[in-house]
Amino acid sequence: MDETVSEFIRRTVLKIPRDEIKVMLQKWGFLSEAQLQTLNFHQLKDNISQEVVQLCEENSAGIKQAAVLDIIYNHIYQDKRIWSVYQMKKTGEELECFDITDFKKKFKRRIRSALKNVTITFKEYEDNAIWIRVAWGTPYKKPNQYKPSYVVYHSQTPYVFISASVLKSNMPLLCQALIVASNYHDIREMELRSHSLNSLKDIVFKRYSQNFQTYTTKPLQGGNVEPENVDIRIVQENRGEKERIYRLNQEAFGSGPQPKLEFAQYKLETMFKSDPKMDVLDKKEPFRCLVKFSSPHLLESLKSLAPAGMADAPPSPLLTCIPHKARNYFKIREKKGLFPENFVSP
Repeated sequence: MDETVSEFIRRTVLKIPRDEIKVMLQKWGFLSEAQLQTLNFHQLKDNISQEVVQLCEENSAGIKQAAVLDIIYNHIYQDKRIWSVYQMKKTGEELECFDITDFKKKFKRRIRSALKNVTITFKEYEDNAIWIRVAWGTPYKKPNQYKPSYVVYHSQTPYVFISASVLKSNMPLLCQALIVASNYHDIREMELRSHSLNSLKDIVFKRYSQNFQTYTTKPLQGGNVEPENVDIRIVQENRGEKERIYRLNQEAFGSGPQPKLEFAQYKLETMFKSDPKMDVLDKKEPFRCLVKFSSPHLLESLKSLAPAGMADAPPSPLLTCIPHKARNYFKIREKKGLFPENFVSP
């Protein structure tokens, strides 16, 4: 077994928590149960990794087998990477039967036509998700297995989730391979990023409830004890205002937990309004700006603004439209006049 492969396997095993090494090796399936029985999982992780490498040498493991183990690790610990959402588009609405074999063949052929030193590994999961791991090299260097790009593509959908390597110059080639393999004609980044891959899926696949129709008012807790010498009308007005803010906020964001989104941005274009007497602008030109939102938990942060008194209720569409605008990215580009106006790609 190549020394590069053995070192990569050793480092991958060292990343795995000790209590999960055996389970993850079983999911890998490269080592037999008899071989796994010979491993002592109660010793130092470095010793465990060395024993795993020795067993892999007996089985003549190659880089593709090692890459599959890395995919399994990243599938379980997907929150350790930053994911971006891309949406593909077809010229028509025709539906085609998806062929995984044809997809893999086209994907590899497109990338290797431009770059020979590359390692491409696929793994399919039960939710129709295809995980693709691409380790990039250069015309003169072998692929760097420690800085790969990860792609998660759900067949029969236009959405792709990418965790890119530091080599941003490879992104155009990766995107070209995706649209060729999946028979699409265009691909655009939706400017949604998060460590939580599942939350991004919840947004684009509409798997979370953002209720705009039904709502049952819930009484606020802890408001039964009133201080002395306080006008009861003021107390009632404050309680009523809090309940109004709570109701409008729930109608805007829904009652359930929000998907964990960490970044969103879009371009805002609107007309600048001023007093004609001030003569601020000679020409009526639109006011353009780039709106960026970032937070460890963006949607929950926006949801908390009104109850905290930091935003008016009902919340501005500028705050509540992010998941909706993201899901309808291409439609919004084609329809003008929606808020925010001219939602376009950066």
